[in-house]
Amino acid sequence: MKKKLKKNIFAHIDMKLKILILGLALIFGSCLGKTSTGLGIESDNSIKEKALSKNNSSTSSNQFQPGDKFISSELLADVSEKRVQSVVNISSTRIIQRRRSPFFSDPFFRHFFGPRMPRRKPDSQHRAKSLGSGVIVSKDGIILTNNHVVKKSFEIKVNLSDGREYKAEIVGTDPKTDIAVLRIKGKVKNLKPVPFGNSAKLKLGNMVLAIGNPFGFGHTVTMGIVSAKGRANVGLVDYEDFIQTDAAINPGNSGGALINLKGELIGINTAIASKTGGYQGIGFAIPSNMAKKVLDSILKHGKVYRGWLGVVIQQVNPHLGKALKLKVSRGVIISDVMSDSPAMKAGLKRRDVIVEIDSIKIKSTGQLRNIIAMKGVGKKIKIKVLRNGKYKIVKVTLEKLQSGRKIGFNKTPDQGVSTSGIKVRTLDSELRKKLSLPSSINSGVLITSVQRGFQAWTAGLRPGDVVIKLNRKKVDSASQFDQRFNKVKSPVVLLVYRDGKTIYFVIRK
Repeated sequence: MKKKLKKNIFAHIDMKLKILILGLALIFGSCLGKTSTGLGIESDNSIKEKALSKNNSSTSSNQFQPGDKFISSELLADVSEKRVQSVVNISSTRIIQRRRSPFFSDPFFRHFFGPRMPRRKPDSQHRAKSLGSGVIVSKDGIILTNNHVVKKSFEIKVNLSDGREYKAEIVGTDPKTDIAVLRIKGKVKNLKPVPFGNSAKLKLGNMVLAIGNPFGFGHTVTMGIVSAKGRANVGLVDYEDFIQTDAAINPGNSGGALINLKGELIGINTAIASKTGGYQGIGFAIPSNMAKKVLDSILKHGKVYRGWLGVVIQQVNPHLGKALKLKVSRGVIISDVMSDSPAMKAGLKRRDVIVEIDSIKIKSTGQLRNIIAMKGVGKKIKIKVLRNGKYKIVKVTLEKLQSGRKIGFNKTPDQGVSTSGIKVRTLDSELRKKLSLPSSINSGVLITSVQRGFQAWTAGLRPGDVVIKLNRKKVDSASQFDQRFNKVKSPVVLLVYRDGKTIYFVIRK
């Protein structure tokens, strides 16, 4: 009876109303299907289909091509499982010398304590093992890792992801970048080298994977983003240009791979910033472009040859820029040019501000040093400088940085000095000889004391510094220095000679 009643009710509904209801149903269903797209989000199935279709269309088995905006768990799994095969666990063994205290063999204490005093035991040795990670970069068994992972090791073993274990030897090391190159001994088949990516193309927020051997838990994958680029002055090595990431990096990850979502190597995991010794969200990796340069040089020459310009540089800050009346308040200024250097031959001068090198904008001293070093020996470069308010292009041919040559780099004080707080003495021939000053330093006064508590001390001025110029004018005597210093208006710029180099200091009166 009920079924019959329902049919009768439906039969009385106007045909136009039927069409209206049907149309609304179709529109409503279409909106449901597009709601997630309209919000910029897609369903899991849609993302998977995009990622899988993208991967299937890839022309190279070693290259992953994720969608521009959409990342699926399947894609992350594919990259992780494939690239974990390119990372090895490294176990290195070295000899540690343990020296006994000489206290026990000292005649005075033996006389004092008498025959009951134990005799000094001989020095002893013991073996110490350390764990780290490495990255396979060629099919013939070449591995990239950190120098500190294998430093002073006499035995190195590497474990592959499939359980195979091999001995390895050191091909070469570069402590100045903390890179070491290893080679697996003997013939090894079916290695899975990782292709190099271009670390210069990284952007903040790019997703990355860190693969390594944290705390001995081999072939571990963690995920994060690129938090910062170009981190220098961290204080770990001479040449720093670190990628900062929040991907979990712990002890044992050193030497492991930092991978982008194309499956390319874009960094060698090196260090963490931590108060506990464990992961706290700040990790550092050597960029792949720098690591590749070091690798190529070691494989070709057995060591790293770096380019040399022959200038002493320091950072331009607002105080220095204002005091020297520069058009810029940031950049890198030449505070000295070394004799018979490529810079001197090309015509670079003190007080030139380096703006660009080969169209690359220069923002810091660390960046400039890295670029010059990595350009290599014999490389011809174009340097754009600001000189006397005008821009100029200087062409320079770089030479080889010898081990005995000092790297020209001075730290610019962040603030000017509010008062002098210093005492000076006139340079005479005897004092010049005692200080071993070069003939190029033909004027100046010696700083004999700097009062503690004054900002001059905090800024870095020290006894033994030689003031060559005050506000770009030569200083010949202590009385002249005092007279000019008291007369001149703020700020005061001092050009100071120290340890074979010159550096600018700014004093605000």
